[in-house]
Formats: sequence, C-alpha cells, structure tokens
Amino acid sequence: MEDILKQRSEAYARRRKIVWAEQLGVGVHGVVRVAEDNGNFARFAVKIHEGAAADRRERAIYERLRENDVVTLRGFNVPQLLGWDDGCCAVEMTIVARPFVLDFAGAWLDQAPEFSPEAWAYWEEEKVEQFGTERWREVLAVLALLRTYGIFMHDVTPTNVAFRE
Repeated sequence: MEDILKQRSEAYARRRKIVWAEQLGVGVHGVVRVAEDNGNFARFAVKIHEGAAADRRERAIYERLRENDVVTLRGFNVPQLLGWDDGCCAVEMTIVARPFVLDFAGAWLDQAPEFSPEAWAYWEEEKVEQFGTERWREVLAVLALLRTYGIFMHDVTPTNVAFRE
C-alpha cells in the first residue's frame, strides 16, 4: 500500500504544483497530508486513497454534506470538500480544528450495513470502551444526525470523532 500511496502523492503534487507539509493521519483507506499551495497562499488537507472505491465513496459523502450545507454536527467541525483528482484517488478538503468528525472512507451512503446482532453488540461495547459512556452518547447523537443525511458511519474512533480535549 505504501508504494501506491507514494506514487499517487507524488503525481498529485506535480499536477497541483503543491508542496507536502506534515502528515495528519494514515489508515486502512489511505493517508492524509497537508498540502501547501504557495502560489495561492493556501493550506488544505488531501486524502490519497489506496483504492478507487474508497475514494469515490468518501467524495460522495463529502458532496452530500456540501449539498446540505453541513459545516458542523452538534458542534463537531466537518471538513469541507474543495476538490478531487480521480487519477490520483485524491480528495481535497479544508483543515478543521477539534472538535471534529472526519474520515468517511469507511462510511456507507443511503444504505446501512448489515451486521449480526452479536457483531453490533461487540462494536458498541468496543466503542464505549474507547470513548467512555458519556462521550459515546454524544457520538451516537452525531451518528444519528449523519443518518438523517443518508450517511452511515461505523468506522468510529477517537481519532475521527475527536472531542475538544
């Protein structure tokens, strides 16, 4: 995966004439880095996806959020879609401060995933452990709000649903 992400990152930087700054995160779907466009004095985040399916899915979700003017969800900042590059499987977005909700590559659009009751119970138990009971209740409220837009997010961790502190 590292080789394809490196190749796509280099190609994207050449096409957009940007310079890579720090890396914001890496996960199963790709890598997120800060891009600097010195000609426009701009800094923005770019997610380079390993696969085209995750790239299309995440972009479609950001487009849905943009169509509905979603900037925050219950006080959590949501990155705004700036652009994309299909050839490099790249999605450009604004950089957001905590608290935030981000990383929609593992989410579903307009269709909830099907899991067994046992899998759901295990998932919820794991999330309560990761977030703590009180914060998990707030995360559930954010997830419910996302569902009103047809977005079913289940790749939920404290790194992609981050509280202020």
